[in-house]
Amino acid sequence: MSFAKALRCKECGKTYPVEANHVCEMCFGPLEVDYDYEGIRASISRASIARGPLSIWRYADLLPVDSTNRVDLGAGFTPLVRAERLGAALGLRDLWIKNDTLNPTGSFKDRVVSVALSKARELGFKVAACASTGNLANSVAAHAAWANMDSYVFIPADLERAKVITTTVYGGTVVAIDGNYDDVNRLCAEITSDEPTWAFVNVNVRSYYSEGSKTLAFEVAEQLGWKAPDHIVVPVGSGSQLTKIYKGFQELYRVGLLDEEPHVRISGAQPDGCSPVATAFREGHEFVKPVRPHTIAKSLAIGNPADGHYALDVVRSTGGSFESATDEEIKAAIRLLASSEGIFAETAGGVTIATLQKLAKSGVIEPDERVVAYVTGNGLKTVEALAPDSEVSATIPPSLEAFAEFRNAREKTQGER
Repeated sequence: MSFAKALRCKECGKTYPVEANHVCEMCFGPLEVDYDYEGIRASISRASIARGPLSIWRYADLLPVDSTNRVDLGAGFTPLVRAERLGAALGLRDLWIKNDTLNPTGSFKDRVVSVALSKARELGFKVAACASTGNLANSVAAHAAWANMDSYVFIPADLERAKVITTTVYGGTVVAIDGNYDDVNRLCAEITSDEPTWAFVNVNVRSYYSEGSKTLAFEVAEQLGWKAPDHIVVPVGSGSQLTKIYKGFQELYRVGLLDEEPHVRISGAQPDGCSPVATAFREGHEFVKPVRPHTIAKSLAIGNPADGHYALDVVRSTGGSFESATDEEIKAAIRLLASSEGIFAETAGGVTIATLQKLAKSGVIEPDERVVAYVTGNGLKTVEALAPDSEVSATIPPSLEAFAEFRNAREKTQGER
């Protein structure tokens, strides 16, 4: 059985039953899952986790789902890579990349969707739905197909073609909306009221969906020998992922899996063309002013981030920072990560690495800190961003003479640089 005991409002503290609900009726604050932590502490151990599956479900006691209802494509337990070459380039001696490009549909969204649809099935829903900037669409369509659920996925009409194809392949219903993500999300909130039998993973079951991001903290701590890092850099769209990673580290200590209370400095990364939280941080505001997105990092193009205020609070309270990156900086960072560590990130990953680079250069990240940068999506999803600058080195006839001529010319050019 799940140790989830209630939904609790993050603003006023009012509690609700563990049902399909995400907004407090008293103050309209967001609801999040509250657990029986003493029960978890008595049930869980490092040894019990080690015996579990190589997926997010090794941490089942810390997730809000009964074991009989899992919708599981094998998300999670992705590599934590020691990034020595990238670290050397940035002046960081202990840099790690959490490589979530290797999840089943190529992004961290598989973590949150696995939890959300597991809970949705437990609550009796038959239709899975979402508003998405792409990665969530892929994941909902795939997990719904596995669970034999109908799916309705709503996306902006200008979404990257690769993300459209890798959603439609699963056979669900995909609806493009002539507008940005905030327009799509607004429509989905209205549809939720008209279709109470649909589980919108990021609307009416959002309280459970967001819990899946905690596993990004759980895995990093376990992969570092049950120790928390000093500093992490997280890409920010809605802000939910960043806040839940913070919650995850706190929970590990609360249930006895970490020996020392974690003091992780958390920094956020946004694209310049959609950086409402980074702007609020820089300008010292307590509120996040919505913006109209214009960026190649479409998976982060959320102009009115639902958890932006909470992400701002976490970054400030932990001593972290916020930075943003231009489109050109994003593309350069994608290439830097790929050429140094062999990891091809989508544009959101480029935002993370570009921000990491800026924070290291400015001294916000100290050279000897143990740093983890979260790369949350695969670059094959956003190849359009790099296409204009991606050309072959040469086209030559099929002969050794032609290759020798090309090679000699290339080596001469390199020697003159």
